[in-house]
Amino acid sequence: MYGKAFAPEYQGALTTLSVNSSLTEVLAAGTEQLRAAERAGAHGEAARSGLAVAEAHRRLGRVGEADRAWKASYRAARAAGDVGAMAWALWSGGTLARQRGAFPLARRLLALAAELGERGGDIVVRGYSLAGLAETGRIQGDYEAVGRLHEQLLAEARRRGEARHTVWALEGIAQMHRNTGSYDTAYALFEEAAEVAARAEDRRGHAWALRGIADVVSVRDGDVERALALLSEAETGCRAMQLSGALAYNHKMRGNVLYRAGRYAEARDLYEEALAEFRAMREPRGEALSRLGLAKSLAHLGRDRAETAAELAELAEVFGRIGLRHAAETVARAQEEFVR
Repeated sequence: MYGKAFAPEYQGALTTLSVNSSLTEVLAAGTEQLRAAERAGAHGEAARSGLAVAEAHRRLGRVGEADRAWKASYRAARAAGDVGAMAWALWSGGTLARQRGAFPLARRLLALAAELGERGGDIVVRGYSLAGLAETGRIQGDYEAVGRLHEQLLAEARRRGEARHTVWALEGIAQMHRNTGSYDTAYALFEEAAEVAARAEDRRGHAWALRGIADVVSVRDGDVERALALLSEAETGCRAMQLSGALAYNHKMRGNVLYRAGRYAEARDLYEEALAEFRAMREPRGEALSRLGLAKSLAHLGRDRAETAAELAELAEVFGRIGLRHAAETVARAQEEFVR
């Protein structure tokens, strides 16, 4: 049995915030509490309220502000001698690094966070940090290395009844199955994630699960209208919580669905929208994926073959530099289709 989802990154005086609180609400409350803690010289409280500020900025796509905030949180935690708070700050920094496509830095920070979490006896931050390491490997396509860790973390989350982490693990495992062509298994796992998230009132997890279901429904069943309806439902949740990154990925997936349906002009418009959103939040992975979808759409709409070839060659370098194996394979297939 799972209880209501909670947000362990909202700590100290901010524990009253919900997992579904809007990010502007989190930012306002966190900033107010942070200033009060700094005035009082309360380093521990400054570290914990600063963590919420860092996470709100990160999820809003404000990379510079998020970077400054997690580092300030870490310094305050160190001044307070609070190992757990230091671990949470490093987790935030590692998550931001992954969002920026800096995967080696993400792994270093998340590994340190897991180590400090274990040393400080905070099993939650240890679990979140290990999950971050698993997600980093999954995004890079290293499924063999991180698949077992996903399963281990899923078992731990189920045992403790942690709905939010259960949803995360189910979605990660589902994504690996989807990317390796096991669509039925992926669908079942995304469906379970959506059900758990809905019961636990986890809007963020539910939106991501709906996106995953829409992807499988599109690629496996060719059911365009159902896929678009699922994405519209997910978008409502993203907008309510102001989840900039999730919304941009939702728009990119809508482009994918339309592209698969041969609706290339509509797909082009969605990829352009997503590309602008990713560039605004300086999210290189999403930006590159949107560029790939846009390049393929434009090729179908009559773009010059040489321009398509040049764009795909550049994207191959980008994905290689970032370290995205699955995306690199997708570029290679596009080159076979449009260039060679």
